[in-house]
Amino acid sequence: PGDRQWLSPATVRILLSLSGCDSGFGQATAQHLDTMGFRVFASVLDLQGPGAQELRRSCSSRLTLLQMDLTKTDDIQRVLQHVQAHTNSTGLWGLVNNAGFNDTIADAELSPLGKFRTCMEVNFFGSLELTKGLLPLLRSTGGRIVTVSSPAGDMPFPCLAPYGASKAALSLLMDTFRSELQPWGVKVSLILPGYYKTGTTCDPAFWNQQKQRLLASLPRELLQAYGEDYVEEINHQFIQFMKVAVEDLSAVVNSITDGLLAANPAVRYYPGQGLGFMYFIHRYLPYFVRDLFLKGFFINPKLPRALRREHHNDVKK
Repeated sequence: PGDRQWLSPATVRILLSLSGCDSGFGQATAQHLDTMGFRVFASVLDLQGPGAQELRRSCSSRLTLLQMDLTKTDDIQRVLQHVQAHTNSTGLWGLVNNAGFNDTIADAELSPLGKFRTCMEVNFFGSLELTKGLLPLLRSTGGRIVTVSSPAGDMPFPCLAPYGASKAALSLLMDTFRSELQPWGVKVSLILPGYYKTGTTCDPAFWNQQKQRLLASLPRELLQAYGEDYVEEINHQFIQFMKVAVEDLSAVVNSITDGLLAANPAVRYYPGQGLGFMYFIHRYLPYFVRDLFLKGFFINPKLPRALRREHHNDVKK
């Protein structure tokens, strides 16, 4: 766009959009790059699912669909072998790490340890294994790595500890790759989007189901300390917040494309309204202002049951 210098399909013979193409940013980016004339490898969780069917319907025969679950090493290794076998003569230019996972909206203490582990497996370790596996190909072409992270990895968003911690690790990892791969000519970019409507992220029924599962799994003492209404209120506020999610994904797709094709891509992209103001508060204002802003913007939980005055009165009685 504008005076940005971009590489062409004739220059870049293969682009790789591997993870998380069932829906959202990954699917939209795969479709966009295919339309531009690039060859794309797109990974999906389910080759027979609606996301895969949509890619078959909307994309050309250049696009190759691959099944991959980032929590399964066998899946990752199978995809790596396929890509390596099909890029020996043409070279590999770009990797897009897009797949992300989060299905818990709750305080860190209320979030099961298993949720932290799953977020790390998908959002961090899966992307790490995939990136390391493709680095020999990317180093040989001086190619690109573009990774979709999140502002939740930079800021302590309430009730997003498992997701935010995994994205923080991912962002730091990619910043390290960016520094270490400079001598090889490989450029690494991070995408930190605002809140967009992707997959199940804006499905109230899904989040209500997850809330019920969380409540059923909590130890009795912990649930008594916080209160069931505390968890209900968090879920209610999050569902209200979902209504402001942006449906048009083009700003994110354009940022990913720029990271892959611009002659001098940015280190970080911030597609989405209000992110500049949010990062200004995060970097320059006191901690209590940052915390107040994030609670006002995202989720502001009520007091846990054990801290409320009426609870203390009941205990005295």
